[in-house]
Amino acid sequence: MAQGNGPTDTGSTRRRLLGASLLGLAVTPRAGARAEAAAGFPDRPIRVVVPFGAGTSTDIVTRLLAPRMGQALGQPIVVENRPAAGGVVGSEAVAKSPPDGHTLCMGSIASHSVNASLMPNLPYDPLRDFVPVSLVTNAPNLLVVTPGLPANSLQEFLALARQRGGLEYASAGNGTSSHLAGELLRLKTGAPLSHVPYRSGAQAVNDVVAGHVPMTVYQVAAVLPFVRDGKLRALAATSARRLEQAPEVPTAIEQGVADFDVSAWHGLFAPAHTPMPVVTRIHAALVTALGAPDLRPQLLAQGLEPVGMPPTEFREFLAADIAKWREVVRSANLRAD
Repeated sequence: MAQGNGPTDTGSTRRRLLGASLLGLAVTPRAGARAEAAAGFPDRPIRVVVPFGAGTSTDIVTRLLAPRMGQALGQPIVVENRPAAGGVVGSEAVAKSPPDGHTLCMGSIASHSVNASLMPNLPYDPLRDFVPVSLVTNAPNLLVVTPGLPANSLQEFLALARQRGGLEYASAGNGTSSHLAGELLRLKTGAPLSHVPYRSGAQAVNDVVAGHVPMTVYQVAAVLPFVRDGKLRALAATSARRLEQAPEVPTAIEQGVADFDVSAWHGLFAPAHTPMPVVTRIHAALVTALGAPDLRPQLLAQGLEPVGMPPTEFREFLAADIAKWREVVRSANLRAD
């Protein structure tokens, strides 16, 4: 029996080795082609799709970075706005682009995190269909109230909501970070807060200034001028730490609302299967651009905090962010417009 098995094993081994050799021949050219493409990257202008309109924070950060990144990469970067469906149309276009690093997407918390829960038929998976290149900036929010409201802290606001049987909060629309911040605050504290959606953040802020709605959570750059002029009162920063632009405003976490970290963000994405050497080079160019001495004050003036997170860390961040907002969407039974 042992002698009979010897020749059979040897033949099997030969067949496995031959199969492995053929497999190696089949794989090596593709691997070589990818390596060659990565070595020559970039060999033409790079297109960065912004899946939102001109003048949005996503557009602003992209246009501030584009010339600096282009200089670092040795090729011009062309910014293309493709706004529609809450960032879906532009993001889907990039997901379906060739994975060679020449087409990128500057996504956001809406297009690459919240939409995954709000839209059951989302035509892309943020983790499967993209390579997360970097978390580029955070866009922290302030919780602000109309000055006539008798509340000077977050806990006083929550107590007032309970005393009155409910208070309304304005948002920039269903599914925006201002809406989700209000829902998260309601879920974490049990305070009776009701949502009043607007078509834009500017409309929401204006109605809080006018006293029509008592509270909103919105981007620091948009509300801080009103706070400085006494037209709004800032009760809390909704980030993990106090804001560089308004260090006197305590965070919600400091005021007893645990794990209340709600910042909008912007991140750079490449199509899935983009070679990692290409991703690494794009990330390096981004970090170089963010390090430009004149850029940080420009970003801060727009309410944006530069980050430059590495790809692996950004993927972990993205997965956690999607899971976080999926739970909020489920618990609050939210739906997209």
